[in-house]
Amino acid sequence: MTKSFGVKPYLFPMPAYMIGTYNEDDTVDVMMMAWGGICAEDMVALNLEENHKTVANLRARKAFTLAVPGTDTLRESDFLGIASSNKMADKFQRTGLHASKSQRVDAPVITEYPLTLECEVVEMQSQPYGLRVLGKIVNVLADQSVLDEEGKIDAGKLSTFVFDQMRHGYYAIGENVGQAWHSGADLMKK
Repeated sequence: MTKSFGVKPYLFPMPAYMIGTYNEDDTVDVMMMAWGGICAEDMVALNLEENHKTVANLRARKAFTLAVPGTDTLRESDFLGIASSNKMADKFQRTGLHASKSQRVDAPVITEYPLTLECEVVEMQSQPYGLRVLGKIVNVLADQSVLDEEGKIDAGKLSTFVFDQMRHGYYAIGENVGQAWHSGADLMKK
């Protein structure tokens, strides 16, 4: 038996990504977002509300970073999703996190986040259902701590978390339970 919930954004998992931009006075702005992700080989799509300070920054700077937070920064990352830079000028400073300027785009790289995509704004599409920001990935930065012995990014070492839209929780991820394009390959032989 199933239960109907009507129209809800109930898909799991939802990513927990951190968008980094600069404000007009060059201070750092970071916001947590869950509605977006990879949309092409070298592109990301962010679905945002027009009233975010981050949107004004994206329009002005045409650049952003998109980072994967670890569970060790869950408290700070959640705060960056709760607080609005439109109302709290020292939002980023309150977290105690650190930032450096990206060498490729006009946006900050948050030191404590283990994986960061440096992106250029390609297009901002105002739609009846919200604003979609398309960004071109120009580089990926990964902390040494999340690399394997061959120098590749090890998702298990990211110690990241995902968002649960149904109950508003966060869930840690990291255990490898299969191999893409291999775990179901035996079904191809039937």
